[in-house]
Amino acid sequence: MGGAKVNELGICPASSDTLHTGKNGGKNGGRSCWSVSGTLCKGIITGTFAQKKATCLDCHVFRLIRDEEGEQFVLF
Repeated sequence: MGGAKVNELGICPASSDTLHTGKNGGKNGGRSCWSVSGTLCKGIITGTFAQKKATCLDCHVFRLIRDEEGEQFVLF
Protein backbone atom coordinates (compact mmCIF):
# COMPACT_ATOMS: atom_id res chain seq x y z
CA MET A 1 0.00 0.00 0.00
CA GLY A 2 1.17 3.47 -0.66
CA GLY A 3 0.98 6.30 -3.09
CA ALA A 4 2.43 9.66 -3.89
CA LYS A 5 0.83 11.37 -0.89
CA VAL A 6 0.73 8.53 1.65
CA ASN A 7 3.09 10.38 4.00
CA GLU A 8 0.97 13.52 3.81
CA LEU A 9 -2.58 12.08 3.77
CA GLY A 10 -2.18 8.51 5.02
CA ILE A 11 -3.46 5.33 3.42
CA CYS A 12 -6.68 5.59 1.42
CA PRO A 13 -9.61 4.07 3.35
CA ALA A 14 -10.65 2.09 0.26
CA SER A 15 -7.53 -0.04 0.56
CA SER A 16 -8.44 -1.27 4.02
CA ASP A 17 -12.26 -1.23 3.97
CA THR A 18 -13.11 -4.93 4.29
CA LEU A 19 -16.86 -4.23 4.22
CA HIS A 20 -16.63 -3.94 0.43
CA THR A 21 -14.50 -7.05 -0.20
CA GLY A 22 -15.84 -8.94 -3.19
CA LYS A 23 -17.90 -6.11 -4.63
CA ASN A 24 -17.19 -5.82 -8.33
CA GLY A 25 -14.66 -8.61 -7.92
CA GLY A 26 -12.34 -6.51 -5.77
CA LYS A 27 -10.39 -6.77 -2.56
CA ASN A 28 -11.44 -4.41 0.24
CA GLY A 29 -12.86 -1.21 -1.29
CA GLY A 30 -10.55 -1.24 -4.30
CA ARG A 31 -13.29 -1.78 -6.89
CA SER A 32 -16.01 0.15 -5.09
CA CYS A 33 -14.05 3.14 -3.79
CA TRP A 34 -16.91 5.52 -4.59
CA SER A 35 -18.97 3.92 -1.83
CA VAL A 36 -16.22 4.34 0.78
CA SER A 37 -16.25 7.65 2.67
CA GLY A 38 -13.07 9.68 2.94
CA THR A 39 -11.21 8.21 -0.02
CA LEU A 40 -8.17 10.00 -1.40
CA CYS A 41 -9.09 11.02 -4.92
CA LYS A 42 -6.84 13.23 -6.99
CA GLY A 43 -4.71 13.91 -3.91
CA ILE A 44 -7.52 15.20 -1.71
CA ILE A 45 -9.65 13.65 1.02
CA THR A 46 -13.23 13.21 -0.19
CA GLY A 47 -16.50 12.81 1.66
CA THR A 48 -19.47 10.49 1.20
CA PHE A 49 -20.71 9.29 -2.18
CA ALA A 50 -23.43 11.94 -2.07
CA GLN A 51 -20.75 14.61 -1.67
CA LYS A 52 -18.39 13.21 -4.31
CA LYS A 53 -20.95 11.75 -6.75
CA ALA A 54 -20.19 14.05 -9.67
CA THR A 55 -16.46 13.41 -9.35
CA CYS A 56 -16.95 9.65 -9.06
CA LEU A 57 -19.28 9.38 -12.04
CA ASP A 58 -16.70 11.22 -14.14
CA CYS A 59 -13.75 9.15 -12.82
CA HIS A 60 -11.95 6.87 -15.30
CA VAL A 61 -11.60 4.15 -12.64
CA PHE A 62 -15.35 4.18 -11.91
CA ARG A 63 -16.20 4.00 -15.62
CA LEU A 64 -13.66 1.23 -16.26
CA ILE A 65 -15.01 -0.94 -13.44
CA ARG A 66 -18.61 -0.26 -14.46
CA ASP A 67 -17.83 -1.28 -18.04
CA GLU A 68 -15.86 -4.37 -17.00
CA GLU A 69 -18.57 -5.60 -14.64
CA GLY A 70 -21.48 -4.91 -17.01
CA GLU A 71 -24.74 -6.26 -15.57
CA GLN A 72 -22.90 -7.51 -12.47
CA PHE A 73 -21.82 -3.96 -11.51
CA VAL A 74 -22.55 -3.05 -7.86
CA LEU A 75 -22.91 0.65 -7.07
CA PHE A 76 -23.06 0.16 -3.26
